[in-house]
Amino acid sequence: ADTFKAKVNIEVQLASELAIAAIEKSGGVVTTAFYDPRSLEILCKPVPFFLRGQPIPKRMLPPEALVPYYTDAKNRGYLADPAKFPEARLELAQKYGYILPDITKDELFKMLTTRKDPRQIFFGLAPGWVVNMADKKILKPTEENVLKYYSS
Repeated sequence: ADTFKAKVNIEVQLASELAIAAIEKSGGVVTTAFYDPRSLEILCKPVPFFLRGQPIPKRMLPPEALVPYYTDAKNRGYLADPAKFPEARLELAQKYGYILPDITKDELFKMLTTRKDPRQIFFGLAPGWVVNMADKKILKPTEENVLKYYSS
């Protein structure tokens, strides 16, 4: 943890307190987020999924037993209240004895604070979109009922 120096904005399913501290000490941001089995498989093997020509599904919400983990700012959960993150970041910095970098003044601030929608699998690609690899196009639904179904 003491040798980690990368400034990253990373989303993972689970992170230890020490891993979160190492990332934040370097000026990075970590978010823990649940991926249901189907979403995880699609994320790990995107090309075979895109070649099927299917709409990107919504990522499912966590099971009830995992909701407390993903709604806790201490875990940097993606469903946590963002207003509680600064206090949780400061508590962790004090616990591990480092000065918390002020990322608001960082030239990478926009990148460091960009987050996906809780139902999104891929950054920059919304649920309901179809990636057409052959034509190198992204097809977006326009029908109101389809848009409503895929919205968060």
